[in-house]
Amino acid sequence: MAHPVRPPVRLIVFDCDGTLVDSQATIVTCAQAAFVACGLVPPHADAIRRIVGLSLEPAMGVLLGDADDLDLSRRIAAEYRTAFFAYRARPDFDEPLFDGVVALLDRLSAENYVLGVATGKAMAGLVRVLEHHDLARYFVTLQTADLHPSKPHPAMLEAAMRETGCAADETVIVGDTTFDIEMGVRAGCRAIGVAYGNHPSAELYEAGAEHVMHHIGELTGFLAPLPAR
Repeated sequence: MAHPVRPPVRLIVFDCDGTLVDSQATIVTCAQAAFVACGLVPPHADAIRRIVGLSLEPAMGVLLGDADDLDLSRRIAAEYRTAFFAYRARPDFDEPLFDGVVALLDRLSAENYVLGVATGKAMAGLVRVLEHHDLARYFVTLQTADLHPSKPHPAMLEAAMRETGCAADETVIVGDTTFDIEMGVRAGCRAIGVAYGNHPSAELYEAGAEHVMHHIGELTGFLAPLPAR
């Protein structure tokens, strides 16, 4: 007996940090500086990579080890922003795109996929990154942490689907963290991970990823309709 086939993918939503843009050095440097500015021991880089993808204040609460201390989490988040603005002003500041991103977006746009971004950044920060890399022209829906609850809450994906008129079974989230994958699962979407970002492949699969890519250009090979679950 043939299995029913899910509808073709229409909407592809990308995470930003660790998926499109290599911002790991920026995030680690600024998080450590924020803790030092608050008189705290700076967290290890490995711990910081674990929280990439969360919204800023919840992320700082996790690093602090006391998510209920909202006042201190807010102070650390404020110092993070201060450190980031200073870091971004450095002449050697660089947050490069991962290899293959532009070629992939060109191809997906030419094939009429609807593209979006869902990120733990604020809208102003996301727009700045997209404009810097000349990527804004590709995306029709942008969902950010200042407008929605933090990942893995599904609100960002739900908003992207509403804005584009796409159903959950027509939507794919692509991300490098378990927060991205869990967000997709909660929204009822397909979820595809990338292995070159902040969380290990095994954890992405455990969170519900259908595939984990070693290069973002592999995505087009995973977009054929799959048997319905």
